[in-house]
Parts: sequence; C-alpha cells; structure tokens
Amino acid sequence: MARAASYLAYPVRVVHGSIATTSRNPHIRQMIEQVLFTMPGERVMYPDFGVGLERLVFETTASEVTTATQSLVSAALHRWLGDVISVLDVKVAVQDSTLSIDVVYELIDTREQQSEHFER
Repeated sequence: MARAASYLAYPVRVVHGSIATTSRNPHIRQMIEQVLFTMPGERVMYPDFGVGLERLVFETTASEVTTATQSLVSAALHRWLGDVISVLDVKVAVQDSTLSIDVVYELIDTREQQSEHFER
C-alpha cells in the first residue's frame, strides 16, 4: 500500500513527540499564508520574502491601494510559489479593522483549481 505524502505543518510545532505534518492541500494553503503575512525583512536569509499584508489594516481603503495590493500579492505568490501554483485571481478588501484576501489558483501539477480565504 502506498503511503500518502506528508508535509511539514506551519507553524512548526511538536505534536505527540514528533514534528507536526499535514497533507498537500493544507500545506499549500499554509505556504500562501506565509507569503501573505510575512513582513519583508522578517526572514534573515530571504529579506525579500513576504508581502506583509497586516500593515494594510491601517491604510486607506482607496481603490488604488487595493488594486496595487492585489498586484503585489499576485507577483509575490508567483515569485515564491510559482513552481507549485498558478494564481488566477486575487481580491483584497479592508473593512473596519478586518483584512480579507481571496486567492484563486491552479495547482501546477494537477491543474486542479482551488480558492482560499484569509482574514486578519
């Protein structure tokens, strides 16, 4: 019987004495979340990694800012996860103190379309 592939869970943690793992689709969602919410400069070895979307909660909700952010998110996901996913659509909205991001993507190897919603 073939064993299902397992991936390192994010955030990294120990569960029952072992490092936590997850299956493929949750792993991809976790990788997208890392790109979206990691502040540029936060990772020493990859200073350009991340978008830092949490700072948008305090920005204006003007359509120009939202459109520019959607482009920034698409570009970052393409750069850091372009070998795993192909981004089809990104929507960013700020309502009061809630940041909402919707990402629609296609898995490169299976051509399966997925969508994820993130809020902070």
